[in-house]
Amino acid sequence: MANIKSQKKRILTNEKARLRNKAVKSELKTAAKKVETAVAAGDADTAKQAAAEASRMFDRAVSKGVVHKNHAANRKSGLTKRANSVDA
Repeated sequence: MANIKSQKKRILTNEKARLRNKAVKSELKTAAKKVETAVAAGDADTAKQAAAEASRMFDRAVSKGVVHKNHAANRKSGLTKRANSVDA
């Protein structure tokens, strides 16, 4: 345990942020899984809606600083591509 008062505070803050980031990342995985499930079922409308929702969630995570913008862009691109492939 740290001896410096500000470092003790920082440890508490970091733990709160870690738990918040963990929750957001879990939501992102769930959103991506919904897209994959809809694609596997061959449901184009649901897949596109789920991809749009996942895209919004990734954007929100980037603005909060949970994931890097390039990571989010790559994931959004892949999910959108898979969602659009259901029609073809």
